[in-house]
Amino acid sequence: MRCSSILALFFISGGAINPTFAHAMTPSEVTSSSGTRVQANSDAKSEDNSSTGTNATQEERGEQEESPQGQTDQSRNEKNATASPTLQLQSANQWLAELQNIITNANFQVSFVQTIAGKETVPYLWRHGIMEDGSELEQLNLQNGPGRELIRVNDVVSVFEPDVQPYSLRSKHINGPIPSALLYHPEQLSSAYEFVAVGRARVAGRSAQQIRIVSRDNTRFGYQLWLDESSGMLLKLNMLDLQGALLEQIQVTAFAISPEPAEYFSRINSASLPAPMALSNTPSRAHKWDVTYLPAGMREIKQDTRRLALTGQVVEYKLFSDGLVDVSVYVQPAEDALGETLALRNEVSTFLTLTDGKAQVTVVGEIPLQTANAIATSLRPVADTGQ
Repeated sequence: MRCSSILALFFISGGAINPTFAHAMTPSEVTSSSGTRVQANSDAKSEDNSSTGTNATQEERGEQEESPQGQTDQSRNEKNATASPTLQLQSANQWLAELQNIITNANFQVSFVQTIAGKETVPYLWRHGIMEDGSELEQLNLQNGPGRELIRVNDVVSVFEPDVQPYSLRSKHINGPIPSALLYHPEQLSSAYEFVAVGRARVAGRSAQQIRIVSRDNTRFGYQLWLDESSGMLLKLNMLDLQGALLEQIQVTAFAISPEPAEYFSRINSASLPAPMALSNTPSRAHKWDVTYLPAGMREIKQDTRRLALTGQVVEYKLFSDGLVDVSVYVQPAEDALGETLALRNEVSTFLTLTDGKAQVTVVGEIPLQTANAIATSLRPVADTGQ
């Protein structure tokens, strides 16, 4: 759920989302770096055939398929029946903490698909592992077409894609379809969004806890999140417009949690990966314009001066983010303006250009059109802001 490129916004197509579901969950156990053991069961048959204890409640077994070995003794039923209220009473923040814990500490493999209205469903493979020497490795692999692969070793992310020289950047997280802040730092989203525990649901044959993510000032799209009840793993993430219609969906089709990292990671030779790129610290020239309105919790991440590749014109650039959504703002003098007012919107992204007598401003991001307009019309000369 990231901002699309500007050029991509000129290729807009419509269509209905047709999410793909699968039930390929693999039962396994994991021992995290803190020594916590987590049981991940696929369905009722795997659960009933297991010789170990189960975390499923009596209500869960009623929802799942029955099997010949589904009968258990009375004491086991009573024990599991008393576990359900504990699950129900957990707050949204507690469930998000469980997601953060498993994403950070567990060895896992997740298959998921990203579906955006009017576009082809895109499958991904996502792996994470903690090696014996304490190194943290992560892989995100695009499964369709020529492919695109990102590999993270501790705080270095290497990118491999067709027709592009491999390169590496310093980052503690892979930037993929699932927002990193939601996975690793959900507490940073609290000023922009409210998290509401909705209750129990069922996703891909598993008992899940549903959480609503609501913009505090109703200026951004909303989200629905489903977490696996037994492990805390992400199962599904929906992006919804202001009317509640589905815009984008992340759907997990299979996941496995294991005591040891995937064998794939043992084949990675860190020394053979590209060296991290040295980023330029050249100071940007002072900006003449400032954005005086932002949605709650959104802040400036970056500003610089850029030269447009197609025209050679110099524009002021600012990047804003609330952790889930990035918004780019470009400003240039009105005499250099390309065209007049332009508003484009597909199901997810907005591209808005406004021109007055002094400047042309362009706002790009996964936000409603009215929010983009509020940001664009708040542009003021720096002198008028007292800076």
